Amino acid sequence: MAAVVDEQTDYVIVGAGSAGCLLANRLSERPDIGVCLLEAGGEHRSPLIDTPMGLPLLLRGRRYNWYLQTEPQRGLGGRRLYWPRGKVLGGSSSINAMIYLRGHPRDYDDWVAAGNPGWGWSDVLPRLQRLQRRPGTTAGSGLAVSDLRSPNPLSLAFIEAAAACGLPRRLDFHDAEDPEGCGLYRVTQAQGERWSSARAFLDPVRHRANLQVRTGCHATRVVFEGRRAVGVEYLGAQGLRVVRARAEVLLCAGAVHSPQLLALSGVFDAAQLRALGIEVVHHLPGVGRNLQDHLDITASMRETSHAAVGVGPRMLPRLLGATWRYWRRRDGLLSSNAAEAGGFARSRPGLERPDLQLHFLPSLLRDHGRKLVWGYGVTLHVCALRPASRGSIGLRSPDALDPPRIDPGYLDHPDDLPTLRAGLRLARRVLSHPAWGPLAGAESTPGAAVGDDDAALDRYIRDHAETIYHPVGSCRMGSDEQAVVDSRLRVRGVDALRVADASVMPTLVGGNTNAPTMMIGEMAADFLLGRA
Repeated sequence: MAAVVDEQTDYVIVGAGSAGCLLANRLSERPDIGVCLLEAGGEHRSPLIDTPMGLPLLLRGRRYNWYLQTEPQRGLGGRRLYWPRGKVLGGSSSINAMIYLRGHPRDYDDWVAAGNPGWGWSDVLPRLQRLQRRPGTTAGSGLAVSDLRSPNPLSLAFIEAAAACGLPRRLDFHDAEDPEGCGLYRVTQAQGERWSSARAFLDPVRHRANLQVRTGCHATRVVFEGRRAVGVEYLGAQGLRVVRARAEVLLCAGAVHSPQLLALSGVFDAAQLRALGIEVVHHLPGVGRNLQDHLDITASMRETSHAAVGVGPRMLPRLLGATWRYWRRRDGLLSSNAAEAGGFARSRPGLERPDLQLHFLPSLLRDHGRKLVWGYGVTLHVCALRPASRGSIGLRSPDALDPPRIDPGYLDHPDDLPTLRAGLRLARRVLSHPAWGPLAGAESTPGAAVGDDDAALDRYIRDHAETIYHPVGSCRMGSDEQAVVDSRLRVRGVDALRVADASVMPTLVGGNTNAPTMMIGEMAADFLLGRA
């Protein structure tokens, strides 16, 4: 089926996620620049998205979620892991837990040391600050970051238990060079509602005549003339079409779909392309390589207070009251982001920076909330922040509608399991500390049957570890032959094509990746507009 060619514009952006919405905002500030933003998902206006506690249903459903699965993981007993990714305006910022963290300053300095000038902490901090809404400004003028309106008493009790275990209380994880300690997370919310990248950067500017926002448009390939990107082919309600770009094509489809789209377009390992019958535009074997993610393990505790969120008879009247309160005041239980508290720790003394992150939930959680657990309790997540394992994104077929092959390579490197094991021991120690007082309960998982010896903990990790939703690195930025983009985000070996999303991160940052991904969009805008 031949594609119908649309009118031309200056820039075509693929993916209206954390970076794509911001990039569309910044480029369209110039009225002489035409921008077309393509998103495979639909509109983001939904009570499930706007209401923070809608998060569990967003993870369970497929309407706003790509609902991906990994390949069987060697290090996890052959299990396939579920990877939720946002398929909606706002991307994963519309379905995530809304935690706002910038990452450790030294992580960005590591990017510079790896051959990426201009990406050190002193370079990225002004962009991280710029994307936030200034205090006192009106809604829609940037990313809203706020304190939780109604933190659960169990989240506060967790902070006290963590402090009793030697992790200092933190009021703000950004007020010191070393963020070790625990506290309440700040969240991307405004007046108790989710504030995604779409709400922060896209909604306020959709009226601009030079900005087109097209939903339900699944990009199938970048169109090349020779080695110059000249447009994007996409499948939408009107069939197969092409929107042409006079200036550049910008991929903001994320760590899974940006490398997939490059490969479908002929920019990938040449031998693999020929095996699939895809015409080679440029042999770039680093595409899809260097995939990294934060692997996460949990410990949980049953408790009998009325503060926990759970499945049982007492929740129905509580939910009815919470719904009324949220409708009236936008606070209470439904304003919770679920992962209210957490922090950072070192797996062993002497480390330069924390290598573990904790996320605390005042509820029992199994399988990303897809399995209901009867009763009440708390769950403490812990992940290793800088894994040494590397994975890949590949193609199953030349069909753009087939999900890509995702192989994170979890625990392939021998250094990763001991770090996660130390994190699990820390989580069990925090949950069993006497500081919980009358809120203390019996350990639910790993449970009394799992001992504290290395072998028992390793088996538990391999059987139960899951993603905490931070894939990066599959279009790595760098200056070597395996790098996919250079330090100005240009795809190596071709013209007029850039990638601007989490896939370009050379290594993971020490924390949640949403704000750093927006910063990458901000940096890309500065490059394109001549501000950097």
